[in-house]
Amino acid sequence: MARLGEIIQPLKKRAANPGYLRKLGKATGALLRTLLLIGMSFIILYPLLYMVSTVFRNASDYYDPSIVWIPSQLTWSNIVKTYQVIDFPTVFANTATFTLVSAVLQVFTCAFVGYGFARFNFKFKNTLFVMVLFTIIVPTQTIILPLYAQYRFFDFFGISQLIALFTGHKPTVTLTNTGWIYYLPSLLGNGIRSGLFIYIFRQFFRGLPKGLEDAALIDGCGPFRCYFRVMLPNAVTAIVTVMLFSIVWHWNDYYFSGMLLSSKVTLSMVLANLPAKIQDMNGFVNPVENSIQIQAGVLMLIFPLLVMFAFGQKYFTESIERTGLVE
Repeated sequence: MARLGEIIQPLKKRAANPGYLRKLGKATGALLRTLLLIGMSFIILYPLLYMVSTVFRNASDYYDPSIVWIPSQLTWSNIVKTYQVIDFPTVFANTATFTLVSAVLQVFTCAFVGYGFARFNFKFKNTLFVMVLFTIIVPTQTIILPLYAQYRFFDFFGISQLIALFTGHKPTVTLTNTGWIYYLPSLLGNGIRSGLFIYIFRQFFRGLPKGLEDAALIDGCGPFRCYFRVMLPNAVTAIVTVMLFSIVWHWNDYYFSGMLLSSKVTLSMVLANLPAKIQDMNGFVNPVENSIQIQAGVLMLIFPLLVMFAFGQKYFTESIERTGLVE
């Protein structure tokens, strides 16, 4: 008992010390944060690690209980086979073209609209901004039929009907199966998640000092020149944020491409039909092989995005901190 008392007595003195309690609290908090981050990282990275482990193994490894993560022999055959089945060069070119052009148009338009909402006062300004936010809330599925009819029988401001009055023949313009199903909404500020991007730019421009514009106007700049020469160069962080978000959402889009595209397929469309393609090629259904090929296709889909985030995550993190997303 005396021995136990000698051990407990110093611990009691330390517990009575406020400095020791603060250090203990900080250490406990740091330990809990570390465990939480490790757990969250595992949840996020587990599907990716499992995918990589699956893609580079032979089908026979699936039946070997001793093989869990590391394949018995690394193989590229699954990647090569999926590459050939989906015609990767053509599909990748279609997806990259749709994504990059749409992202550039969306950044240009949403920045312009967001600047207008941030700096100018006009009639029904708040009402229009609420309608912009409303586009974020309304599911795309509720308006897909009018959208399809609009793209299938495109009539720009009723020009086709006007021509029909004079000629008796109504010319038909079809935008389905073309990149214009992405380009036109992006150019007009109604593309994928454009409402969110307009909100981001509005919040960012509202945070910039008004003195920048005042100084430019005193130097003789008009509103447009002030925007393009002064305000837009200062919005690089918001541009990076919106550009990355737009690229990711257009790259992963399946809904619009599946409904409005048929001849020019994208990676998302190909992955949705990959099991059927593999079955047609093999002539039979092999669940194990189908699973491996699907994992390989998904890895090929997300690999460009992983590379983009790996090289741009520093700028992306800085831009997130400096835009309205942190408010």
